[in-house]
Amino acid sequence: MSQQSVPVTPGNFSVWFDYAMGTSPALRKTIDILIGNKRKFDASINRELYATFVKPQSDAEVDLPEQLQNLISNAREFLATAISDNRSQIETLGEVTSQAQTSSDPRSIIEKLVDELARANARAAALETNFIASTEELDRIRDSLKAAEERSNTDPLTGLANRRSMDAFFRSAQIAAMEGDEPLSILMIDIDHFKKFNDTYGHQVGDQVLRLVAKVLQENVRDSDFAARYGGEELIAVLRGTDLAACVEVAERIRLRIAEARLTRRTTGQAISSITVSIGVAQFRLAESAEAMIDRCDRGLYEAKRLGRNRTVTENDIEGETAAA
Repeated sequence: MSQQSVPVTPGNFSVWFDYAMGTSPALRKTIDILIGNKRKFDASINRELYATFVKPQSDAEVDLPEQLQNLISNAREFLATAISDNRSQIETLGEVTSQAQTSSDPRSIIEKLVDELARANARAAALETNFIASTEELDRIRDSLKAAEERSNTDPLTGLANRRSMDAFFRSAQIAAMEGDEPLSILMIDIDHFKKFNDTYGHQVGDQVLRLVAKVLQENVRDSDFAARYGGEELIAVLRGTDLAACVEVAERIRLRIAEARLTRRTTGQAISSITVSIGVAQFRLAESAEAMIDRCDRGLYEAKRLGRNRTVTENDIEGETAAA
């Protein structure tokens, strides 16, 4: 911290303590990139590092499903029984060995050996059956957990990713952008007069509008990009390797496609008024948090609303107006 002239505050100390301990590989990569680029650790960068990598997260830990706990408990009991049975068998075989050394009649000894081998075979068969059943149950639990994870990361209405999974994607994209010295941009879409659609045509039509906009968004970004429902009628896309100008081109293509779309009510065939969207665009700045970048994008979006809707406004447009004022 002294070498980089970082003020000793609780937040900064938390960041650099985690860096020194290596508890966050993403934080370490970010700081190493900043040092390599000879960036000054000013108040803004220090604040963003803390907000992105250190600030406590609100997500609760996920408990193991009850069926998995039961499966583990049953497996422990079965194995404990099998171990106990094996010990008893070893003791019995020891007794048979002692008898064989003193007895002149081998038939009783052979009968005991046959009985013990039969019991051992039965235990082995039961153990194999139990393990097969446990493996099948584990496969079902694994599939169930995978499906639950997909549901937790997906918006059920639009089929896009949700905000939670977007935050995770942005963090990895942020690191990749800094490591590769590549641009990273986002666009945020808000459906114009969305409340009017709901009030006029009902929520089912409102849902239909959301799904249409989500479909157009998904079709106009690449596989390497990330489209998500940010909340309400706001959708967002993170575009890797894309600068501000290229992101505006994508935003305009999406905006025009949506404006050209025509919807009808499925039940009556009634035509629904045309749909338009307003879009804000921003480009990632070195070491900033997702919140800071989205805030600039959001301000561009609301400026588009203020100027009459159905348009794209970038962070540069906002900053240009601020400078002129």
